[in-house]
Amino acid sequence: MKKIKVSSLNKFITCFICKGYLIDAVSVTECLHTFCKSCIVKYLEDNNDCPQCKIVIHLSHPENCISIDRTMQEIVYKLVPNLKECERKRREEYYRSISMEIPSNEDLTRFKSEDDPTPDYDTANSAHSQDPNYHRDDDQVNVRLDPGGNELPALPRRFLRLSAMATVTHLRKYVAKKVFNDVSRFREVDIYFNKADNPVILGKDHSLKFVNVLHWRDNSPMPLLYSSPVKVT
Repeated sequence: MKKIKVSSLNKFITCFICKGYLIDAVSVTECLHTFCKSCIVKYLEDNNDCPQCKIVIHLSHPENCISIDRTMQEIVYKLVPNLKECERKRREEYYRSISMEIPSNEDLTRFKSEDDPTPDYDTANSAHSQDPNYHRDDDQVNVRLDPGGNELPALPRRFLRLSAMATVTHLRKYVAKKVFNDVSRFREVDIYFNKADNPVILGKDHSLKFVNVLHWRDNSPMPLLYSSPVKVT
């Protein structure tokens, strides 16, 4: 079997912005270029294009057009020796410096397996599905869900307290279950952040923690709207 040096793969597994190996990899849905999440989020605060190919991601809300790339992140961790362990220590040191416990969704040692002391996301999620306390120790986000128009009825329960690891797609499925009594119809639901002057549609893979940090940063229930997708004619 021919051996390949990691250095020959660097251009595929490093971030175009910081030039380091990808950490918390996310991909731009428009062009599929991949960056560290912290790098691209900071970049999109002042720009609306891809820093690598310069294609316009979204005219007004480019931050909603990036998706978590778990597969790429696990590839990077497997290819680069000790990267995952170094990142784990870095996170522990940071949270120790501010006298906080590391959040469960950033703790790379929380889930164990026989082969890897820090297994991949899929292994961790599979193990969690058997745990009756799954997500109960996670950071929590309070949400208020209201209809964004007349086409969908109000929910019987507007206020929810959810794991910060839950995604916008989880909310879409919840609404589909309550409104249509059919989870499979979740694609008929869009979720928006209720910004008074211009509601912001949320990316399907965005975690509630990401949405909360980006749009809300408050302990009160985060105001979200749901509606049927806008049809383009």
